[in-house]
Amino acid sequence: MKICSQLFAVWLVCCNAGSTYAQKPEAWPAQAWGEVDPVEVGMQSDLLEDAKRYALTAGGSGLISRHGKVVTRWGDQRKRYDIKSTTKSFGATMLGVALSDGVVKLEDLAKHHYPSFGTPPSGQPHSDWAAKITLLHLATQTAGFDKPGGYEKILFEPGTQWHYSDGGPNWLAECLTLKYRRDLRDVMFERIFTPIGIAEDDLTWRKNQYRDDEIDGIKRREFGAGIHANVDALARLGFLYLREGRWRDQQLLSKSFVRFATRPVDDVIGLPEWDGGKSQGNASDQYGLLWWTNADGSLRRVPRDAYWAWGLYDSLII
Repeated sequence: MKICSQLFAVWLVCCNAGSTYAQKPEAWPAQAWGEVDPVEVGMQSDLLEDAKRYALTAGGSGLISRHGKVVTRWGDQRKRYDIKSTTKSFGATMLGVALSDGVVKLEDLAKHHYPSFGTPPSGQPHSDWAAKITLLHLATQTAGFDKPGGYEKILFEPGTQWHYSDGGPNWLAECLTLKYRRDLRDVMFERIFTPIGIAEDDLTWRKNQYRDDEIDGIKRREFGAGIHANVDALARLGFLYLREGRWRDQQLLSKSFVRFATRPVDDVIGLPEWDGGKSQGNASDQYGLLWWTNADGSLRRVPRDAYWAWGLYDSLII
């Protein structure tokens, strides 16, 4: 797996700190991030410069942090980029909010929250399989929907194979929209973005471009793609996950959700990848809840507990 970057928002969840480094009191970004000399936090400046040079071969912007402070950055920190499928991990975060609120469970059938789930505007469901799809299937890419983000056909029985899709996450977004009866953008700014310091200038979220503007009178959003954000916003979401859902004295996501979302799911590990699509390479052994992981060690010399959000043209939170 080659990771170069158009947008390389790196979150250093694991790095090899020197044995002489003493952990300082917790640092949190305020309106701006604090900065620290890499040597003070057990990092090698020359290797950081190598990483920065490599990222800049594709342009874009990025930052690397350690213990809540920036050790290096490059590019325009305020420019918003189309982060493509990195949006999926923001969608996972909205799912985490809903789980914490107790309004949904992963084992819930999608139709329980959205009676016309899986039914395109024609009114004819593509398959009886739609009635078997759970929220967990949608969040783990095992629901069976084809790749595009619209009203796609279901390719296989849910839970029997793995196939990367935008349509499945977009159905998940609609289930949560109907459950909250609110624009998910507003929910996320209220519950996650504003508390962690993401402003409206940092992040925009388009309406669903594949479906009607509204669902039941409520603005539609996408989980498959659709967010434009700057590297500051991406880094803040990464830091929220690194601190297991806590931001200062607020537990915004449950620890159990963060741990579950960033590891492969037992019932998914080992599932075959649908052979009619572009292979992602042992994806069922690597995918959490709309997050990628290195649990199977596919990336050598990278810790197995590493995880990342990843979008087309390499928009990343690591």
